[in-house]
Amino acid sequence: MKVAVTRKKNIFSPDPSRVIARFLQLNDDRSADIIRQVFAMPEKEVNTAMSQLLRGYSRRHRNISRIFENHFNKLAPIFDKIEVNEEDLSMDQKALIGSYFTMEYSIESAAFFNPSAMEHPDQSELRTNEKRVIFSFRATGEGHISSVVFRTGILDKNNNLSVEPVGKMLAEADKIIQTVYDKKSFQEKLNEMQDHETLVPPTIIDNPAEMQDSGNVIPSAVLDEKVKIQDKLKIISPAFILDQLDDNFTYEELAKSLETAIKDPKITEDHVKIINQMLWMASAHYEIHFSIDSAISERVIFPISAIEKKGIEDARFVKFTDDNGEITYYATYTAFDGMTILPKLISTKDFYNFKVLPLNGKIARDKGMALFPRKINGKFAMLCRIDGVNNYIAYSDKINIWNDAKMIQQPKYPWELVQIGNAGSPIETKDGWLVITHAVGSMREYTLGASLYELDNPEIEIGRLKEPLMGPNESEREGYVPNVIYSCGSIIHNDNLIIPYAMSDYSSTYATVNLRELLDVLKISK
Repeated sequence: MKVAVTRKKNIFSPDPSRVIARFLQLNDDRSADIIRQVFAMPEKEVNTAMSQLLRGYSRRHRNISRIFENHFNKLAPIFDKIEVNEEDLSMDQKALIGSYFTMEYSIESAAFFNPSAMEHPDQSELRTNEKRVIFSFRATGEGHISSVVFRTGILDKNNNLSVEPVGKMLAEADKIIQTVYDKKSFQEKLNEMQDHETLVPPTIIDNPAEMQDSGNVIPSAVLDEKVKIQDKLKIISPAFILDQLDDNFTYEELAKSLETAIKDPKITEDHVKIINQMLWMASAHYEIHFSIDSAISERVIFPISAIEKKGIEDARFVKFTDDNGEITYYATYTAFDGMTILPKLISTKDFYNFKVLPLNGKIARDKGMALFPRKINGKFAMLCRIDGVNNYIAYSDKINIWNDAKMIQQPKYPWELVQIGNAGSPIETKDGWLVITHAVGSMREYTLGASLYELDNPEIEIGRLKEPLMGPNESEREGYVPNVIYSCGSIIHNDNLIIPYAMSDYSSTYATVNLRELLDVLKISK
């Protein structure tokens, strides 16, 4: 039995005019030359250059002069190598220098896709049967680097969406705070990584310059000394490093300790592996805070740590209600460094302040992890696809550690024989857990399906659609990746399922399905 799907007319398309101002990394010699040349400029020439800059860019960025100042401050190590004294520079000279190390990056010039939907924390000043919603998107720009962005709007009683005006003054987080670590718990997490072989590739200390761009400064001596230790084999524990630190330490203090440790003549190849693990784990935890005067459509969660330098992919947001009634918005996403993927977790209560941490454990290795919106029998629950083909469910006492999973669904029908996976977090209904799935069939066509699982035991399938809920139509099948529709999370509004979805990895829209009709079909589709 076919379920009716209503496609809506709202289209979210890439907009190359949406740019952020990023730090431009240049080599030390070129950086030093620029500083010297600006220092030698007459005051009038500096003032004229700054006036032209502000005319051209102050309407494109909120407080562009502060951005120049922040980028100037990243050049502090260069001043240790040149004859120019930082204190001899005027404010205009500092800002002008900072501008040479600034570049615009168009965050969504290539694609605007893989959306998820959630209820907005603020539901005030709405009419009956209206709901304010937030849509998250994967925005992709030059170099195929992906970030997370948002749109807000109001769904009316007929499920039509009025999108709120989109702000143009985009910005990365106003503050980036690296975590202060407790030595004992840090040691325990390292032991968990080693016990479960969740090792990271040796890329963290291979390019110190890339880490400096994110604010995580790794001493350049690390790279030089690493070459000398490849033929040594002694195995040691992380205590080799941690013993040099206080009971509580920051990322920067850890980096300094590693700089000392890696110069030790007793260092071995296994030390390097442990150092990579420590740097990865320390850089993977952080907090970001956005200015309170920014619109949600202006907030960009751009890659910060080295493990995600090539992209933050496919955030699956869900409104999570804890046992005590406390609400937190979580999103699982895939961090990508160009070679390796790592599942990570975002949490926020207000969409101004976000915490980010990695997901650890034996099964936290593949894409597409999706958190249930509440605990199941006292435990966190997660959908995952640990083998790249089948759907699994996992339980954990801790939201960031996942070790065991059970298969609950395999490809069965012709349209899903290549692979199946979730298309967002499960949705609780009185009839069971509704799971929208994505499936891959012949010609690598991606479609959306649906399954229903028991509330108290979501390992038991109640029903499953025998044919796709929806697939790409003629207007949706052309794009960066043809023949694909894909979603990262749906919600319920006015007894309808609201499914935001991407069209061929280029743009996005949404569709609605009558919830009662869908559930009734699922219950007879075992």
